[in-house]
Amino acid sequence: MEELSLYVLDITMNSVRAGATEISVELREHGRWLDFTVSDNGCGMTEEQLSRLENPFFTTRKTRKVGLGIPFLKMLAEMTEGYVKISSVHESVSADHGTVTMARFGKDHIDFIPLGDMVETVKTLIQGSPDINFVFRHITERGEVMLSCAEIRAVLGDIPLNQPEILLWIGENLKEQYEAINNA
Repeated sequence: MEELSLYVLDITMNSVRAGATEISVELREHGRWLDFTVSDNGCGMTEEQLSRLENPFFTTRKTRKVGLGIPFLKMLAEMTEGYVKISSVHESVSADHGTVTMARFGKDHIDFIPLGDMVETVKTLIQGSPDINFVFRHITERGEVMLSCAEIRAVLGDIPLNQPEILLWIGENLKEQYEAINNA
């Protein structure tokens, strides 16, 4: 994957597969750093699973035998003087379970890969999992882009969020917000 947005998509899809109903994706740009955090209320991971995440030959998926997302993400972050931190509470341990994945990247480093198209990433997440309450925030020094599926549902009622007209509106809304902070 050659864009950070694809890693955000991959990690968020792991949250979906973990049964999360609430998923928060936050990008925060401050100074020379770009941090992204994906947090969920999915089933969480055991201590054993958490300790094996950096092993490319470990995955919980049944469709393939390797899991390269986290090892590559960690390598990319460390190449830019950043890091990856993952914390998780398994559902067998607490009713307050879920996973938080945080990655930091040095934006001014020569090895920093482009952020990519976060608008399409958010639309893809909602299209594929319209019942999940996604919250997306991208905070920059110029302003903030924000979208909450729960807030959209409060206005639309029972209309599924993966309807083409709704997805079109979501994309246009996010693009307008990005244009506003880029022109600030």
